[in-house]
Amino acid sequence: MNLCLSEHRSPVGDFTVVTRGDALCVAQFTDHASGLLQALPERYPDLRLERGATPRAVAAAFEAYWGGALGALDPLAVEPGGTAFQARVWAELRAIPIGQTISYAELSRRIGRPGASRAAGSANGANPISVVIHCHRVIRGDGALSGYGGGIPRKRWLLEHEGALAQPS
Repeated sequence: MNLCLSEHRSPVGDFTVVTRGDALCVAQFTDHASGLLQALPERYPDLRLERGATPRAVAAAFEAYWGGALGALDPLAVEPGGTAFQARVWAELRAIPIGQTISYAELSRRIGRPGASRAAGSANGANPISVVIHCHRVIRGDGALSGYGGGIPRKRWLLEHEGALAQPS
């Protein structure tokens, strides 16, 4: 199976993208992507990873998002792999509207597992397709920013970019 690896610039750092056809398999800030790339053979045993051009629609969607077209990533196809529980969490993450945040407790309630905040948080943290699967839109119950693999400054930037946090004056 051929997967395509490419890198892009974003306003908050380089971004690594792995696609299978037009579907995203990995999308992560490059300085946090190595573990996801090393895990790809588990998801795709007959993997052949090649550097190449990102599919035009995927590249255009990221460019549009970084430029302010906040819904541009929503139609992208994703193949995150994962367990059935993770898939439920990741599907719910994609349903969080632009400009909104939810708590880990709310995330667990939305997937029908109200006592599983920590498990939902772990699934959130294991998300291999950052920004497109909106893990950055989950915050602590007290409103504090925490738990983002790309780092809290990037999480803050993404939430400000999307209008979920007031931008500093």
